[in-house]
Amino acid sequence: MPIVEKVKRFLQSPNGRRLTDQGRRLAADPRNRQRARDMLTRMRRR
Repeated sequence: MPIVEKVKRFLQSPNGRRLTDQGRRLAADPRNRQRARDMLTRMRRR
């Protein structure tokens, strides 16, 4: 089974939906967005 199909199946499962919703909630917080930007900036410098 291709990896894309596995990911698709997981995202449609109850656990996948729960994690997706949690990610959306975390991404909505401006502080978390800034932390993510800062981390990407630090990783790009290396």
